Amino acid sequence: VGHGGWDPGKIGIDGSLEKDINLQIARKLKQYLESSDVTVVMTRDNDYGLYSEHDTNKKSADMKNRCNLINETSPTLTVSIHQNSYHEEYVNGGQVFYYRKSEQGKELAEILQKRFSYVQKDGNTRTAKANDNYYLLLHVRSPIVIVECGFLSNANDTAHLTSPEYQDRLAWTIHMGIMEYINTR
Repeated sequence: VGHGGWDPGKIGIDGSLEKDINLQIARKLKQYLESSDVTVVMTRDNDYGLYSEHDTNKKSADMKNRCNLINETSPTLTVSIHQNSYHEEYVNGGQVFYYRKSEQGKELAEILQKRFSYVQKDGNTRTAKANDNYYLLLHVRSPIVIVECGFLSNANDTAHLTSPEYQDRLAWTIHMGIMEYINTR
């Protein structure tokens, strides 16, 4: 679950915090996965970061601790839930990122990306995108994707992302994509 504690992540045009939306979606996703007999390990299950108050660079400590937790758990796959932002308000939609050298990550990302069209009624034209700059993508050993559910800088996306009903639909479709990936392996 992206961000937490002192790190709010992106701040929506309505003042909503990415860290809160991420956690709300991740909790719903966890319930769906567990009902499908999938064991889920959350990097956080409340509003805190993975750092200590004595860490001089809390963001760096948080990222390292997240990677360590994931790598020690050695999961089949890792999904990091996030929200996006851009300096131009018209930009919208969900997008999934994967480490460019990971074929399994690419496969998972493409499955999840395709599923955004089931949730976003106005159609989502974005495609899964390779990335080799995001810290988590570089340092997690399991197939990993970063799921950016929408843009908090876009009024329509923000209204959806703060809606419990929409969050539930997102969680369900991410769950279905994960199950598709697991069941084809």
